[in-house]
Amino acid sequence: MNIIIVGGGKTGAYLASLLGSRGDTVKVIESRKAVAERLEQKLPAGTVLRGVGSSPDVLEQAGVLRADIVIAVTGNDEVNLVVSMLAKMEYGVGRVVARVNNPANSWMFDASMGVDVAIDQAELITRSVEEGLDMEDVFTIMRLGRDGHAIVQGEVRPRSGVVGKTVSQLSLPDGLVLVAVEHDGDIVIPNGSTVLASGDRVVAFANDEGRAFLSRALQ
Repeated sequence: MNIIIVGGGKTGAYLASLLGSRGDTVKVIESRKAVAERLEQKLPAGTVLRGVGSSPDVLEQAGVLRADIVIAVTGNDEVNLVVSMLAKMEYGVGRVVARVNNPANSWMFDASMGVDVAIDQAELITRSVEEGLDMEDVFTIMRLGRDGHAIVQGEVRPRSGVVGKTVSQLSLPDGLVLVAVEHDGDIVIPNGSTVLASGDRVVAFANDEGRAFLSRALQ
């Protein structure tokens, strides 16, 4: 898929690494010189485009006419909404995802503004609290469908039995797929030889059984 990410902060950089590792064609638009320079050092050549993502000229230069997905994750809700409206209404992009920074603005992030999926971080935290989850345990980032599948996150605790083990040694159940591991600030796309360490943050796709397994394993 052809994916454009507007905003090269921590969220945008993480998404670019994750999606690029899957073989998707990713272009990141970032207006801040210093941030763009850091991204250019981490991402493949040609991935980063310096410019203002709410500019039609910049979006077209990034390939919005061929884009399957546009993801607006800047720290400015106004910019994210303008990008969403342009992507959906001007260029007809099939899927538009936008980050909500200020919960008071969440009501604007809907289909009428070109947003297919709104990611409201405050809502995600609230949902975790409502579920009665210990923030040291595995918690839900996003539910997918009605069959219990979700994207979840947890942290490897110091006394966990997985510390020092490779992913292939964990005997993961069918309902659990490790998506990413954050280690010392770096994002790793795990494979069988990836070694887990205390303090690693693990993001996974899991059903109820997989989530329970991960919760036990990380403690």
